[in-house]
Amino acid sequence: MGETHHARRRRLAALIAERDAGALLVTRLVNVRYLTGLDSSRAALLVPADGAAVLATDGRYAGMAAQVCPELPVIVDRQVAAALVTRAAADGHARLGFEAHDVTVEQHAELRGQAEIELAALGHLVEDLRRVKDEEEIALLREACAITDRAFEAALPGIRAGVTEREVAVALERAMVDLGAEGPAFASIVASGPNGAIAHHHPGGRELRRGDLVTMDFGARYGGYHADMTRTVAIGEPAGWQRDVYDLVHRAQRAGLDAAVPGAETKDVDAAARDVIKAAGHGDAFTHGLGHGVGLEIHEAPLLGYDKTGKLMDRVPITAEPGVYLTGRGGVRIEDTFVVRADGPELLTTTTKDLLVL
Repeated sequence: MGETHHARRRRLAALIAERDAGALLVTRLVNVRYLTGLDSSRAALLVPADGAAVLATDGRYAGMAAQVCPELPVIVDRQVAAALVTRAAADGHARLGFEAHDVTVEQHAELRGQAEIELAALGHLVEDLRRVKDEEEIALLREACAITDRAFEAALPGIRAGVTEREVAVALERAMVDLGAEGPAFASIVASGPNGAIAHHHPGGRELRRGDLVTMDFGARYGGYHADMTRTVAIGEPAGWQRDVYDLVHRAQRAGLDAAVPGAETKDVDAAARDVIKAAGHGDAFTHGLGHGVGLEIHEAPLLGYDKTGKLMDRVPITAEPGVYLTGRGGVRIEDTFVVRADGPELLTTTTKDLLVL
């Protein structure tokens, strides 16, 4: 993907020039990975508005950097950001952009003392680029989601009364790894019975019981990209209220998916799903936003919520995950990862959304 990373750096350079800076110091590790391919715990990147980028990392990753991004000059130094500030000043840059959302106040003071150079906060430039995915990224997401689907199918026979939430979570995560995932995209959620009323319940020792709804929120990580899927199943024949709530959430998700088109306001997409739940009298029980972007991070831009701003664009992968949470009774959430497309959403998670009765 060397040419892909080079193209990303060129697009970033154009944004830096628009903001009248000589270069940008990239310190967020996920952004360094996006721009170079290097996945490390210590690295930074200097991207000039005009000229070649320079990577800094420590000795542990020097060999890896030479393999992953051989086109980049590498400074080997444990103080990666300071080394690149010195390099920027030596290259004659008077104004250096930095990622203010990543650099602490203490680090900023240290960098200011490194060289005679102006440090300027330029906003979330790399994150803005990352929002729209190229087809190589979407292919990695598609495979992460396919592994997630297959893992659910593999774990399904073991989801039964008497098994604990923690055991279900472990089975899902083991299946994802066995099927080719690098690991779970995040800590899996398994919430049974009344625990289903807690949107981000931590799976514990509670045993699944007949009459429970069980919500499972999980995903695989593949090639650095994160899948996210939630399914709610019934243990034994569900009660009438459980079917009603499930059908409501299913309809709300469909409304959200239908509204997620290029050019749509993110708050309007959220409202499309939220209004369905409000009309049924459960508006207060939908306690979070409709969804979020996914990619090299499990939660990234854009965010879909009633108070969020911005518009969707083509080739933006996001989730749609409406839920209804009824204290003391349980809850339902249905979630898919999909890609916004001009001709309609491309679902990447394809497991059935019919209510499964186990």
